[in-house]
Amino acid sequence: MTEWADIALLIVLVTLALGGWVANLIGLPGNWFNVAMAAASYLLVPSDSRVYVGLPIVLLAVAFAALGEAIEFLAGAVGAKRAGGTLRSTVLAMGGSMAGGLAGLFVGGALIPIPGLGSVLGAILLGAAGAFVGAIVGERWAGRDWNVSVSVGSAAFWGRLFGTVGKVVCGTGVAIAVIVGVCMG
Repeated sequence: MTEWADIALLIVLVTLALGGWVANLIGLPGNWFNVAMAAASYLLVPSDSRVYVGLPIVLLAVAFAALGEAIEFLAGAVGAKRAGGTLRSTVLAMGGSMAGGLAGLFVGGALIPIPGLGSVLGAILLGAAGAFVGAIVGERWAGRDWNVSVSVGSAAFWGRLFGTVGKVVCGTGVAIAVIVGVCMG
């Protein structure tokens, strides 16, 4: 590849890695997107290119992504199990958390007026609030009383909050590994 092509590809890959990290905030598999991008660079880009990502970086990204998934899954499962939530409330909590996370990306800056950080915190907090609302709706729809519904909703809120924070922290490791791999290739 030419030097200009390498630089253009570098800019695209770094931008995509940051986009993958942001995707984690709304409940999308951004870590795995970044792993796939690193693996594609390892498999498809010539090893003498400036944007080549070596196998150790790919494996490091896989390890961070797997750890993030484990944290997110365990946080959500422990909360739902402890509160006795139904499958319906779990599904609606997931939908609510994605909708809340997406809304938080856009309105978080207005709610928390700190450039950049407001949108991140907004996505995390509104994602957890969406899980809370979704779980309550699911429990009420299943005919459960308000006390049980709010208890399950609260567990969904905290599970989503802790799970997302853990996944985003691990996602930071994935994104840094990929960006360093791309830039140092």
